[in-house]
Amino acid sequence: MFQVNRTSSDSFEIRAENKSITKLSSNDHNVVIGLSIDTLLEERWQKDRDLFKAAVERLGAQIEVQAANGDDAKQIAQAENLISQGVNVLVVVPHNAEVSSAIVDKAHKAGIKVISYDRLIVNADVDLYISFDNEKAGELQAKAITAKAPKGNYVLIEGADTDNNAHMFKKGQMNILKPLVEKGDIDIVFDQSTKEWKPANALANMELALRANRNQIDAVVAANDATAGGVIQALEGQQMAGKIPVSGQDAELAAAQRIVEGTQTMTVYKPIKKLAETAAELAVKMARGENVHADRKVNNKKIDVPSILLEPIAVDKWNMNDTIIADGFHKKEDVYKNVNSSNAK
Repeated sequence: MFQVNRTSSDSFEIRAENKSITKLSSNDHNVVIGLSIDTLLEERWQKDRDLFKAAVERLGAQIEVQAANGDDAKQIAQAENLISQGVNVLVVVPHNAEVSSAIVDKAHKAGIKVISYDRLIVNADVDLYISFDNEKAGELQAKAITAKAPKGNYVLIEGADTDNNAHMFKKGQMNILKPLVEKGDIDIVFDQSTKEWKPANALANMELALRANRNQIDAVVAANDATAGGVIQALEGQQMAGKIPVSGQDAELAAAQRIVEGTQTMTVYKPIKKLAETAAELAVKMARGENVHADRKVNNKKIDVPSILLEPIAVDKWNMNDTIIADGFHKKEDVYKNVNSSNAK
Protein backbone atom coordinates (compact mmCIF):
# COMPACT_ATOMS: atom_id res chain seq x y z
CA MET A 1 0.00 0.00 0.00
CA PHE A 2 1.20 3.47 -0.81
CA GLN A 3 1.94 5.89 2.01
CA VAL A 4 1.49 9.65 1.75
CA ASN A 5 3.67 12.09 3.63
CA ARG A 6 1.19 14.77 4.66
CA THR A 7 3.70 17.19 6.20
CA SER A 8 2.43 20.44 4.74
CA SER A 9 5.61 22.36 5.56
CA ASP A 10 7.67 20.22 3.19
CA SER A 11 8.29 21.35 -0.37
CA PHE A 12 9.94 19.11 -2.94
CA GLU A 13 11.66 20.68 -5.90
CA ILE A 14 11.85 18.90 -9.23
CA ARG A 15 14.87 20.27 -10.99
CA ALA A 16 15.17 20.58 -14.73
CA GLU A 17 17.97 18.21 -15.68
CA ASN A 18 17.48 18.03 -19.44
CA LYS A 19 20.36 20.20 -20.62
CA SER A 20 19.07 20.24 -24.21
CA ILE A 21 16.04 22.29 -23.18
CA THR A 22 16.48 25.97 -22.56
CA LYS A 23 13.93 28.32 -21.09
CA LEU A 24 11.56 29.35 -23.81
CA SER A 25 9.32 32.37 -24.11
CA SER A 26 5.65 31.92 -23.21
CA ASN A 27 4.64 32.17 -26.87
CA ASP A 28 7.18 29.66 -28.18
CA HIS A 29 5.21 26.97 -30.02
CA ASN A 30 8.13 24.52 -30.13
CA VAL A 31 7.10 23.06 -26.76
CA VAL A 32 5.08 19.90 -27.31
CA ILE A 33 3.32 18.05 -24.49
CA GLY A 34 2.30 14.44 -25.04
CA LEU A 35 -0.81 13.06 -23.34
CA SER A 36 -1.17 9.28 -23.19
CA ILE A 37 -4.61 8.58 -21.75
CA ASP A 38 -6.11 5.24 -20.74
CA THR A 39 -9.55 5.78 -22.26
CA LEU A 40 -11.93 8.29 -23.75
CA LEU A 41 -14.93 5.99 -23.43
CA GLU A 42 -15.99 7.64 -20.15
CA GLU A 43 -17.33 11.17 -19.76
CA ARG A 44 -14.80 11.90 -17.02
CA TRP A 45 -11.78 11.39 -19.25
CA GLN A 46 -13.24 13.31 -22.17
CA LYS A 47 -13.52 16.31 -19.84
CA ASP A 48 -9.92 15.88 -18.61
CA ARG A 49 -8.63 15.67 -22.18
CA ASP A 50 -10.49 18.79 -23.30
CA LEU A 51 -9.51 20.87 -20.25
CA PHE A 52 -5.87 19.78 -20.36
CA LYS A 53 -5.59 20.43 -24.09
CA ALA A 54 -7.12 23.90 -23.78
CA ALA A 55 -4.81 24.80 -20.89
CA VAL A 56 -1.67 23.66 -22.72
CA GLU A 57 -2.62 25.66 -25.79
CA ARG A 58 -3.39 28.78 -23.72
CA LEU A 59 0.15 28.52 -22.37
CA GLY A 60 1.51 28.74 -25.90
CA ALA A 61 2.49 25.09 -26.28
CA GLN A 62 1.33 22.31 -28.58
CA ILE A 63 -0.20 19.01 -27.52
CA GLU A 64 -0.45 15.52 -28.97
CA VAL A 65 -3.09 13.18 -27.50
CA GLN A 66 -3.30 9.40 -27.77
CA ALA A 67 -6.06 7.28 -26.18
CA ALA A 68 -5.66 3.52 -25.68
CA ASN A 69 -9.23 2.76 -24.57
CA GLY A 70 -8.18 0.18 -22.02
CA ASP A 71 -5.55 -1.67 -24.06
CA ASP A 72 -2.16 -1.98 -22.32
CA ALA A 73 -0.20 -2.89 -25.44
CA LYS A 74 -1.84 -0.07 -27.37
CA GLN A 75 -1.01 2.46 -24.67
CA ILE A 76 2.65 1.46 -24.68
CA ALA A 77 2.78 1.64 -28.48
CA GLN A 78 1.10 5.04 -28.48
CA ALA A 79 3.49 6.32 -25.82
CA GLU A 80 6.42 5.09 -27.90
CA ASN A 81 4.97 7.03 -30.83
CA LEU A 82 4.75 10.21 -28.75
CA ILE A 83 8.32 9.69 -27.58
CA SER A 84 9.54 9.19 -31.15
CA GLN A 85 7.76 12.42 -32.14
CA GLY A 86 9.99 14.19 -29.64
CA VAL A 87 7.47 15.52 -27.14
CA ASN A 88 9.17 17.52 -24.40
CA VAL A 89 7.15 16.09 -21.51
CA LEU A 90 4.92 13.02 -21.43
CA VAL A 91 1.78 13.08 -19.28
CA VAL A 92 0.33 9.61 -18.65
CA VAL A 93 -3.05 8.46 -17.36
CA PRO A 94 -2.14 4.77 -17.02
CA HIS A 95 -4.53 1.95 -17.76
CA ASN A 96 -2.37 -0.46 -15.80
CA ALA A 97 -0.26 1.01 -13.01
CA GLU A 98 2.38 -1.75 -13.24
CA VAL A 99 2.60 -2.18 -17.00
CA SER A 100 2.93 1.56 -17.56
CA SER A 101 6.30 1.56 -15.79
CA ALA A 102 7.71 0.57 -19.19
CA ILE A 103 6.49 3.90 -20.57
CA VAL A 104 8.47 5.79 -17.93
CA ASP A 105 11.62 3.81 -18.69
CA LYS A 106 11.32 4.43 -22.43
CA ALA A 107 10.65 8.15 -21.95
CA HIS A 108 13.62 8.59 -19.63
CA LYS A 109 15.93 6.87 -22.10
CA ALA A 110 14.90 9.57 -24.56
CA GLY A 111 15.47 12.33 -22.00
CA ILE A 112 11.75 13.01 -21.53
CA LYS A 113 10.22 13.63 -18.11
CA VAL A 114 6.97 11.89 -17.13
CA ILE A 115 4.02 13.19 -15.15
CA SER A 116 1.63 10.56 -13.79
CA TYR A 117 -1.82 12.15 -14.07
CA ASP A 118 -4.58 11.19 -11.62
CA ARG A 119 -3.40 7.56 -11.40
CA LEU A 120 0.02 6.70 -10.01
CA ILE A 121 2.37 4.59 -12.11
CA VAL A 122 4.13 2.14 -9.80
CA ASN A 123 7.63 0.64 -9.80
CA ALA A 124 9.00 3.47 -11.92
CA ASP A 125 11.02 6.67 -11.52
CA VAL A 126 8.04 8.94 -12.11
CA ASP A 127 9.07 12.61 -12.11
CA LEU A 128 5.80 14.04 -10.78
CA TYR A 129 2.41 12.74 -9.66
CA ILE A 130 -0.64 15.00 -9.67
CA SER A 131 -4.02 13.77 -8.53
CA PHE A 132 -6.63 14.12 -5.83
CA ASP A 133 -6.33 12.71 -2.33
CA ASN A 134 -7.79 9.36 -3.31
CA GLU A 135 -7.62 7.87 0.17
CA LYS A 136 -9.77 10.76 1.37
CA ALA A 137 -12.16 10.15 -1.53
CA GLY A 138 -12.72 6.63 -0.23
CA GLU A 139 -13.29 7.98 3.26
CA LEU A 140 -15.90 10.42 1.95
CA GLN A 141 -17.74 7.56 0.24
CA ALA A 142 -17.81 5.39 3.34
CA LYS A 143 -18.76 8.26 5.66
CA ALA A 144 -21.74 9.16 3.50
CA ILE A 145 -23.00 5.58 3.29
CA THR A 146 -22.51 4.74 6.97
CA ALA A 147 -24.42 7.91 7.87
CA LYS A 148 -27.40 6.49 5.94
CA ALA A 149 -26.93 2.86 6.99
CA PRO A 150 -24.99 2.67 10.28
CA LYS A 151 -25.75 -1.05 10.59
CA GLY A 152 -26.39 -3.96 8.26
CA ASN A 153 -25.05 -5.94 5.33
CA TYR A 154 -22.62 -4.06 3.07
CA VAL A 155 -21.54 -4.72 -0.50
CA LEU A 156 -18.29 -3.23 -1.82
CA ILE A 157 -18.10 -2.83 -5.59
CA GLU A 158 -14.52 -1.73 -6.09
CA GLY A 159 -12.69 -0.38 -9.13
CA ALA A 160 -10.31 -2.08 -11.53
CA ASP A 161 -7.61 -4.05 -9.74
CA THR A 162 -5.05 -2.74 -12.26
CA ASP A 163 -5.70 0.87 -11.19
CA ASN A 164 -3.72 2.09 -8.19
CA ASN A 165 -6.47 4.60 -7.42
CA ALA A 166 -8.89 1.75 -6.79
CA HIS A 167 -6.61 0.49 -4.02
CA MET A 168 -6.40 3.96 -2.50
CA PHE A 169 -10.20 4.32 -2.55
CA LYS A 170 -10.49 0.94 -0.82
CA LYS A 171 -7.95 1.95 1.82
CA GLY A 172 -9.93 5.10 2.57
CA GLN A 173 -13.20 3.19 2.70
CA MET A 174 -11.79 0.67 5.14
CA ASN A 175 -10.48 3.46 7.39
CA ILE A 176 -14.16 4.13 8.10
CA LEU A 177 -15.68 0.67 7.70
CA LYS A 178 -13.18 -1.50 9.58
CA PRO A 179 -14.00 -0.13 13.06
CA LEU A 180 -17.70 -0.72 12.38
CA VAL A 181 -17.00 -4.26 11.21
CA GLU A 182 -14.96 -4.94 14.34
CA LYS A 183 -17.75 -3.48 16.45
CA GLY A 184 -20.24 -5.82 14.80
CA ASP A 185 -22.41 -3.04 13.40
CA ILE A 186 -21.84 -3.90 9.76
CA ASP A 187 -21.00 -7.07 7.87
CA ILE A 188 -19.25 -6.89 4.50
CA VAL A 189 -21.04 -9.73 2.73
CA PHE A 190 -19.61 -9.15 -0.76
CA ASP A 191 -16.43 -7.42 -1.92
CA GLN A 192 -15.39 -7.52 -5.57
CA SER A 193 -13.25 -5.50 -7.97
CA THR A 194 -14.73 -4.36 -11.29
CA LYS A 195 -12.75 -5.28 -14.39
CA GLU A 196 -12.01 -2.21 -16.54
CA TRP A 197 -14.37 -0.13 -14.35
CA LYS A 198 -17.16 -1.15 -16.74
CA PRO A 199 -20.79 -0.72 -15.62
CA ALA A 200 -21.69 -4.08 -17.17
CA ASN A 201 -19.16 -5.81 -14.92
CA ALA A 202 -20.42 -3.91 -11.88
CA LEU A 203 -23.96 -4.96 -12.82
CA ALA A 204 -22.92 -8.61 -12.95
CA ASN A 205 -21.12 -8.33 -9.61
CA MET A 206 -24.11 -6.69 -7.95
CA GLU A 207 -26.52 -9.27 -9.33
CA LEU A 208 -24.28 -11.97 -7.87
CA ALA A 209 -24.21 -10.17 -4.51
CA LEU A 210 -28.00 -9.94 -4.47
CA ARG A 211 -28.45 -13.63 -5.32
CA ALA A 212 -25.86 -14.76 -2.79
CA ASN A 213 -27.53 -12.77 -0.04
CA ARG A 214 -31.16 -13.21 -1.09
CA ASN A 215 -31.47 -9.45 -1.56
CA GLN A 216 -30.63 -8.84 2.11
CA ILE A 217 -28.36 -5.89 1.36
CA ASP A 218 -28.48 -2.65 3.33
CA ALA A 219 -25.82 -0.51 1.62
CA VAL A 220 -23.44 -0.44 -1.34
CA VAL A 221 -20.11 1.34 -1.49
CA ALA A 222 -19.45 1.69 -5.23
CA ALA A 223 -16.04 3.04 -6.20
CA ASN A 224 -17.17 5.45 -8.93
CA ASP A 225 -20.21 6.60 -10.87
CA ALA A 226 -19.74 4.05 -13.63
CA THR A 227 -19.84 1.17 -11.16
CA ALA A 228 -22.69 2.87 -9.28
CA GLY A 229 -24.67 2.89 -12.52
CA GLY A 230 -24.27 -0.88 -12.84
CA VAL A 231 -25.18 -1.37 -9.18
CA ILE A 232 -28.35 0.70 -9.51
CA GLN A 233 -29.37 -1.17 -12.65
CA ALA A 234 -29.14 -4.42 -10.68
CA LEU A 235 -31.14 -2.90 -7.82
CA GLU A 236 -33.81 -1.73 -10.27
CA GLY A 237 -34.20 -5.32 -11.40
CA GLN A 238 -35.18 -6.22 -7.83
CA GLN A 239 -37.29 -3.09 -7.19
CA MET A 240 -34.67 -1.96 -4.68
CA ALA A 241 -33.33 1.19 -6.36
CA GLY A 242 -33.62 4.17 -4.05
CA LYS A 243 -34.23 1.96 -1.04
CA ILE A 244 -30.60 1.46 -0.05
CA PRO A 245 -27.70 3.95 -0.16
CA VAL A 246 -25.18 3.76 -3.01
CA SER A 247 -21.99 5.81 -3.31
CA GLY A 248 -20.18 6.98 -6.43
CA GLN A 249 -17.36 9.19 -7.65
CA ASP A 250 -16.46 11.55 -10.52
CA ALA A 251 -19.67 13.62 -10.61
CA GLU A 252 -20.76 12.29 -13.99
CA LEU A 253 -23.98 13.81 -15.33
CA ALA A 254 -25.86 10.51 -15.12
CA ALA A 255 -24.82 10.19 -11.47
CA ALA A 256 -25.86 13.75 -10.65
CA GLN A 257 -29.23 12.97 -12.20
CA ARG A 258 -29.55 9.77 -10.17
CA ILE A 259 -28.71 11.69 -6.99
CA VAL A 260 -31.49 14.24 -7.46
CA GLU A 261 -33.83 11.44 -8.56
CA GLY A 262 -33.05 9.50 -5.38
CA THR A 263 -31.42 6.30 -6.63
CA GLN A 264 -27.79 7.26 -5.86
CA THR A 265 -26.84 8.75 -2.51
CA MET A 266 -23.69 10.69 -3.33
CA THR A 267 -20.74 11.18 -5.60
CA VAL A 268 -17.23 12.45 -4.99
CA TYR A 269 -16.68 15.60 -7.02
CA LYS A 270 -13.14 16.18 -8.15
CA PRO A 271 -12.75 19.67 -9.64
CA ILE A 272 -10.90 18.32 -12.67
CA LYS A 273 -10.57 21.78 -14.20
CA LYS A 274 -8.08 22.60 -11.45
CA LEU A 275 -6.35 19.23 -11.90
CA ALA A 276 -6.05 19.60 -15.67
CA GLU A 277 -4.91 23.22 -15.57
CA THR A 278 -2.36 22.60 -12.82
CA ALA A 279 -0.98 19.58 -14.68
CA ALA A 280 -0.76 21.58 -17.90
CA GLU A 281 1.06 24.44 -16.18
CA LEU A 282 3.57 22.09 -14.56
CA ALA A 283 4.13 20.12 -17.76
CA VAL A 284 4.86 23.27 -19.74
CA LYS A 285 7.18 24.57 -17.00
CA MET A 286 9.11 21.30 -17.02
CA ALA A 287 9.30 21.41 -20.82
CA ARG A 288 10.73 24.92 -20.66
CA GLY A 289 13.42 23.84 -18.23
CA GLU A 290 11.90 25.51 -15.19
CA ASN A 291 11.87 23.94 -11.73
CA VAL A 292 8.51 22.95 -10.25
CA HIS A 293 7.53 22.27 -6.66
CA ALA A 294 5.48 19.48 -5.05
CA ASP A 295 4.09 19.61 -1.53
CA ARG A 296 4.45 15.95 -0.53
CA LYS A 297 5.76 12.58 -1.65
CA VAL A 298 3.91 9.34 -2.41
CA ASN A 299 5.72 6.00 -2.51
CA ASN A 300 5.10 3.96 -5.66
CA LYS A 301 6.94 0.80 -4.53
CA LYS A 302 10.20 2.09 -6.04
CA ILE A 303 10.67 5.75 -5.10
CA ASP A 304 8.98 8.52 -3.16
CA VAL A 305 7.40 10.43 -6.03
CA PRO A 306 7.10 14.24 -5.70
CA SER A 307 3.35 14.76 -5.64
CA ILE A 308 0.55 17.31 -5.61
CA LEU A 309 -2.78 16.07 -4.25
CA LEU A 310 -5.93 18.17 -4.52
CA GLU A 311 -8.98 17.95 -2.24
CA PRO A 312 -12.06 15.94 -3.31
CA ILE A 313 -15.59 17.03 -2.31
CA ALA A 314 -18.54 14.88 -1.23
CA VAL A 315 -21.73 15.84 -3.08
CA ASP A 316 -25.31 14.79 -2.39
CA LYS A 317 -28.70 16.27 -3.28
CA TRP A 318 -28.32 18.93 -0.60
CA ASN A 319 -25.15 20.57 -1.92
CA MET A 320 -25.49 19.72 -5.62
CA ASN A 321 -26.34 23.31 -6.55
CA ASP A 322 -23.49 24.78 -4.48
CA THR A 323 -20.79 22.54 -5.96
CA ILE A 324 -21.20 20.79 -9.30
CA ILE A 325 -23.70 23.28 -10.69
CA ALA A 326 -22.13 26.42 -9.17
CA ASP A 327 -18.78 25.45 -10.72
CA GLY A 328 -20.37 25.02 -14.13
CA PHE A 329 -19.36 21.36 -14.20
CA HIS A 330 -22.92 20.48 -15.25
CA LYS A 331 -25.86 22.70 -16.14
CA LYS A 332 -28.73 22.88 -13.67
CA GLU A 333 -31.31 22.08 -16.34
CA ASP A 334 -29.38 18.95 -17.33
CA VAL A 335 -29.04 17.68 -13.77
CA TYR A 336 -32.71 18.18 -12.94
CA LYS A 337 -34.22 17.36 -16.32
CA ASN A 338 -35.90 14.15 -15.08
CA VAL A 339 -37.38 15.58 -11.88
CA ASN A 340 -40.03 18.16 -11.06
CA SER A 341 -38.63 21.67 -11.52
CA SER A 342 -39.73 22.52 -7.98
CA ASN A 343 -36.98 20.21 -6.71
CA ALA A 344 -34.28 22.28 -8.43
CA LYS A 345 -33.70 24.61 -5.52
